[in-house]
Amino acid sequence: MAFGLEDVKEALKVITLGQTKLLSAVESVSQRVAELEKAQEEDRRRPGPAGTDDGLKRTVTPLAGGITPSPSTVLPAEAGTQSAPVSSASPELKSSFSSRVVLTTYPKQIGIKPLPLDWGAADPLQRGPVAVSRSPSTIGRRNAIGAHGGSYSIYYALALASRELKADHKPDFTNTEPAVNIGPFPQWGDKKKIVAMDPWGHMVPWLFRDVIEKENVDLRPTIAITKAHMKLPELEDSVKSGRLVPDGKVCLNNQGELSVTKFAVEPVWYLPGVAERFGIDEGTLRRSLFEHTGGMYPELITRSDIKVFLPPIGGLTVYCFGDPAKMSDPSKRLSLRIHDEKCNGSDVFCSDICTCRPYLIFGIEEAVKEAQNGGSGVVIYFRKEGRALVVYNARKRGEDRASDYFKRTENIAGVKDMRFQALMPDILHWLGITKIDRMLSMSNMKHDAIVGQGIPIHERVELPESWIPADSRVEIDAKINAGYFTTGHRMTEEELKSVQGRIWEDIDH
Repeated sequence: MAFGLEDVKEALKVITLGQTKLLSAVESVSQRVAELEKAQEEDRRRPGPAGTDDGLKRTVTPLAGGITPSPSTVLPAEAGTQSAPVSSASPELKSSFSSRVVLTTYPKQIGIKPLPLDWGAADPLQRGPVAVSRSPSTIGRRNAIGAHGGSYSIYYALALASRELKADHKPDFTNTEPAVNIGPFPQWGDKKKIVAMDPWGHMVPWLFRDVIEKENVDLRPTIAITKAHMKLPELEDSVKSGRLVPDGKVCLNNQGELSVTKFAVEPVWYLPGVAERFGIDEGTLRRSLFEHTGGMYPELITRSDIKVFLPPIGGLTVYCFGDPAKMSDPSKRLSLRIHDEKCNGSDVFCSDICTCRPYLIFGIEEAVKEAQNGGSGVVIYFRKEGRALVVYNARKRGEDRASDYFKRTENIAGVKDMRFQALMPDILHWLGITKIDRMLSMSNMKHDAIVGQGIPIHERVELPESWIPADSRVEIDAKINAGYFTTGHRMTEEELKSVQGRIWEDIDH
């Protein structure tokens, strides 16, 4: 008997229904087994009668590999799983994870039903939440690849493995609401303007409360907003020299202590938008991310239906001086410093080989002055290093001349600068910034990225000569020659050869 298309569809529906029922049954059984194992373990740890050591000797017959199952085991074998190794640890330290490790999933797989996500939708409920957790209650509802916390996700995994953190812990977000309101702005609804962060990331626990509570999905914020005080030794000197004047609001006292609003942002990448921003296709981006992270996230290849990725990299922090509402007010002046963490050695420990910390302090000073004058002062600090630090050894063992500055970097890192700025303007769009009155940066890459995103810069402010350490002339003169902004002299290649820093023999090793 020949079967028509409708008969085939009906048969598929029956099969799907049967699989759904089977999945539900397996989930129920798995959950029950997990509960029994937990109860047995608690019973084993309970002390025995006085005078005996039964409590210590009582054991539990483990499943294969000494591992407790969890509902995640309901994903089928073809989901790219492998058996976990047998643990040699004591029963108290044996893993509480599933006996099968889910390495990857596939679209339309049994048990996989991602939460709807419409990136760029102006309405947050229409846009939907970003779900990336691999907890048993959420793994089948994920619509993002990666993990929360960027590079700190490794410590989260360590906390779980060492049982310092309970696997079923649910955050209590009571009283964690943002310290100030921000947005929404029209830019939040433009998928081309914000591709590297979740514009609704600071409101997740409250916007999507029903999804968290009723659907038992683990959702986390990716943005935190709080208020703080900032205190740096140079700022006390700024007050003493008269460059900063305490007003009790922004600059609080004679020690140069500052009042600041902080915005901490984890990266959330919308892959099609990131690819478009760099002028490549999405498949190439996914393949490169997959291969050059050692296959850390195979779903970059297998889950083309998932368009969001939380990469294991550092995020950024915004330091706003003055009223945060003025950042987006076009009638108020805005002074802005975009700062990349070139190295901890300069930013924190004041190495004089580059101008990173001097420009950071200068940027903070100018931002404070703008806020005191009725405008807005903003410093945005990105956690990204653009050059290999061993380049300094190569420079010092050579003649460390400005003419060779970028050549030394390229020999090691392969590029002049890997701090790609194409994604940097997203934070400006999120803050509602539509123009910059004073850009406290000489970088041509930062300038071009911002202007290319439709945000005009009215004035560019270079680091004053008096702020430049003597040993950083190699860096600053090489950068100016390469295109950094200056109102002064731009050296020729021949002149750069005369600019020399400390060589290896000048240092006591």
